[in-house]
Amino acid sequence: MPASREKQVAAAVLGNALEWYDFVVFGLLSVIVSRLFFPAGDPYIALLATTATFGVGFVMRPIGGLVMGIYADQHGRKQAMQLIIALMSASLVIIACAPTHATIGFAAPLLIVFARLLQGFATGGQYAIATSFLVEVAPPNRRALYGSMQQIGQALAALGGASAGMLLSVSLTPEQVDAWGWRLPFAVGLLIAPVGVYIARHLEESDAFLDHQRAKAPRVPLIAMLRDNLRAVLVTFGLVICGTITYYVILIYMPTFAQRELHFSSSDAFEVQVTALITMVVLTPLVGLLADRVGLRPVLMTGAAGLLVVLLPLFQRVHAAPTFANLMLLQVTVCAVFAIYFGCVATAVAEQFPPGVRSTGLSLAYNLAVMMFGGFAQFIVTWLIHVTGDSFAAAYYVMFGAAVGFTAACFVKPRPEYA
Repeated sequence: MPASREKQVAAAVLGNALEWYDFVVFGLLSVIVSRLFFPAGDPYIALLATTATFGVGFVMRPIGGLVMGIYADQHGRKQAMQLIIALMSASLVIIACAPTHATIGFAAPLLIVFARLLQGFATGGQYAIATSFLVEVAPPNRRALYGSMQQIGQALAALGGASAGMLLSVSLTPEQVDAWGWRLPFAVGLLIAPVGVYIARHLEESDAFLDHQRAKAPRVPLIAMLRDNLRAVLVTFGLVICGTITYYVILIYMPTFAQRELHFSSSDAFEVQVTALITMVVLTPLVGLLADRVGLRPVLMTGAAGLLVVLLPLFQRVHAAPTFANLMLLQVTVCAVFAIYFGCVATAVAEQFPPGVRSTGLSLAYNLAVMMFGGFAQFIVTWLIHVTGDSFAAAYYVMFGAAVGFTAACFVKPRPEYA
């Protein structure tokens, strides 16, 4: 691949990572945000309100995904990514500068909700558009590897958020964090703006999209797209359910779970998370390379089955003996197993759709699954633990997702070379 194309791929991955960082850091700092913007006599109610606000951003994602997906299929991946970055930057400015409840009262949580809705609209199109671009520019025998770069961007986002949380907890006092320190991770996310400028100047459209444009194929109405690609939509929906539940429970919610349910310090919880995420970032491209050799379907099935096997015993172990070593074993093992699934799922869902409707179809299926099962994962798990008193609710929810993902993986359309 020419050096210029390498830079374009790097820019797409970096922009994707920064956008997801902006989105997930809110979830990782939910305990702090709940104190400052949703004060309540009951800390459970405050946290529940914050996790609901985290989830409300996902309500806009199917709308944003559909609008941006259609825009990308008609006008190109480059223009769509530029617009998404502009919207995400605006939402970040609002969150980083928002006065707290103590300063402006009820208007404070309203500002946060508005910013989350804007983030949701922007991020709704990001996954499908960036994934379409990466898979379309890849050499035929490296599509899973290039698709894994999308997942690396998401893992780097979670790693960046966890690292920010760890640095806050070890560098500042709780009073300093509440006063101003919590704003720093959001301000760092504004680095996305220079990436947007680079994309505007240097990114080129993929050959697959340009070929589709040159063919002057008629625009496909949404209903026709759904009718002609129903199998692809359903398979993608199932695959994403597994990925989104695991991502938001294991990669985003676990620091909160470790602090509230297992009584770990915030520094220990984030240290474990950072270590586990580094493991995942290293393994993800290796899984992409493996899938390019043996096919997407067997790798996806192995990853989903692995989650079903390891989750409950590891949760039981850390709950029976909540030590730092057991928490580390849980997170590192689950993230390593999840990498098997995570490393090739982006390519699998992109390849279910033809280029002319790829961004639209993928955006629709992806964002519906994320809104219904991922965005409110923290809310659902927090509520289930409170209602049932069962700390294993998080494991059960991820296992449900893994079962759905395994079933969907059985119906993944294989590439011709593996058929």
